Parts: sequence; C-alpha cells; structure tokens
Amino acid sequence: MRDAVTSLIKNYDLAGRYFDRNAIDSLKSYFDSGTARVQAAAAINTNAAALVKQAGLRLFEELPELIRPGGNAYTTRRYAACLRDMDYYLRYATYALVAGNTNVLDERVLQGLRETYNSLGVPIGPTVRGIQILKDLIKEQVAAAGVGNTAFVDEPFDHITRELSEQDI
Repeated sequence: MRDAVTSLIKNYDLAGRYFDRNAIDSLKSYFDSGTARVQAAAAINTNAAALVKQAGLRLFEELPELIRPGGNAYTTRRYAACLRDMDYYLRYATYALVAGNTNVLDERVLQGLRETYNSLGVPIGPTVRGIQILKDLIKEQVAAAGVGNTAFVDEPFDHITRELSEQDI
C-alpha cells in the first residue's frame, strides 16, 4: 500500500525530476492534515460497528424494497452480507484516508468488484447509496471528534462510489 508521500516520490523518481513547488505544496498539505486524518481514523475505529449498522438502517429505510421478499437484502444471510460489505468498504476507506491515497482501494477493493456484483445480481445503485450514507455518518462522527474541516473524508468514499458507478464511455 502506498501513501501520498511514497506515491509522490515514485512519480517524481520515474520522471527523473527533483521536487518542484507543486510537490512541496502537496507534501505540506498531507502533513498538515495528518493529525486530522489520525483523529478521523480513531473516531471511525471506535464506532465502526455502530456506523455500519446505522448506515444499513438508513439505507433500508430509504430503499425498503431491498429487505422485502425478492429484494437483494432479503433473508438474514443477504442482509448480513450487505453489512459485511459496508464494513469492508469502511475499513479500506479508513486505510486510504490515513494514507491520503486511494491506491489501496483500487488494489484491494475495486479491482473486478463491479463485475463480481453484476454477476451475482447485486444492485450497484443501492451499494453506492449505502457508501454515501456511510460517508455522511463518518463526517458527522469526525466533526463530533473535534476535526474542523472534514472535507478530506470525502476522497476515499467518493472514489469507491465513482469507480463502482456505471460509466458511459
């Protein structure tokens, strides 16, 4: 797993360049937000199970057809699988949040996920909505933990939803 620093170094090394002003500014931004990233991870870690449960409840409140007979979260096994996947997204998004880099999401979560979901008949739209609900809950939790600007929380969750969403080419 790469973080913002190792990715930046790799890119400049491959280009055979010294750090320029953009690289220095990028590093400064990453280190300036480091404490907030760690606080966010601590808030997520402390409340992960409750966050996933609450996100699931909100999702099924918005889309009750998912838990009705014939819905993709109908039966205890499918409901549990949905929450398991949300927890999985949360864990890896937290890694990406701390790293300041979404590479871990591409490598460990997203590679082939849309195709897998499509082959299993898992609807992508509700999955994306669940991840966005999770992001909103986390931003509330992180703000409650004392982090003033929670905008950095968006990046990993938005990356997941963007990559899972259907794309017109």
